[in-house]
Amino acid sequence: MEDFENIRVEREPPLAELVLDRPRQRNALTSRMIGEILDALELLREDAPVRVVLIRGEGPGFCAGADLSELKEIQDASFEENMEASRELVRLFRTIYTYPKATVAAVHGHCIAGGCGIATACDVVVSDPEARFRYSEASIGFVAAIVTVMLLRSVGEKHARELLLTARYTPAAEALRIGLINEVSESGKSAARGREVAREIALNSTTSIALSKEVVAAVPAMGMDEAFDFAANINAAGRLNSDCREGIAAFLEKREPAWRQEVEERR
Repeated sequence: MEDFENIRVEREPPLAELVLDRPRQRNALTSRMIGEILDALELLREDAPVRVVLIRGEGPGFCAGADLSELKEIQDASFEENMEASRELVRLFRTIYTYPKATVAAVHGHCIAGGCGIATACDVVVSDPEARFRYSEASIGFVAAIVTVMLLRSVGEKHARELLLTARYTPAAEALRIGLINEVSESGKSAARGREVAREIALNSTTSIALSKEVVAAVPAMGMDEAFDFAANINAAGRLNSDCREGIAAFLEKREPAWRQEVEERR
């Protein structure tokens, strides 16, 4: 795994941790940092022993959103330049959201704007009870347009409207209630609990996980008949993959499937 300037990657198969590592800047996102995250995810995509990616922040918080120096540059940038930056942000969120391997976000401290986008894009979000979430864009005249695509899927329209229009901090307990996050850990334990969840996921078939994520991403945009047809195709294809055959054989033979044995041997 190559070295990065703004993040670091810690491999402990079946888990890899992608750590946002600009603690003095509260892990604020720059275009270079976004590029490094994308590069790391691409490397981990091809890393077969890694079955789940945990994303967390170094220092006092998860991520403070866009770096102030780049926010200043927005004022002087052309539409085309801003469009290029917007597309890179789309690429980041889309990559995490559609990533074939499971993703878990472990959130502590402040999780703001683009940081909320990263967390929202992940499959599972575990949060410290003291963490606070904020879609702050409206407070500075900005628009959280890109993250809204995922936010609507997570919390629904009414909650999304409230989060975006008030731009206020949302405590972890409230974030859990509205479905923005999945779980609140013990204080200071979000990373440890995130690892537990990641290792639980890692015991399952990576093929099944990738196909399940494909269904979850695609079905909300479909009508019922189209969705059932799509799901039937995925179901039929899933029955033919090697993991399914191994899983059925293991069940009938009353043993663990080979992939789970491999994961447990690494513990």
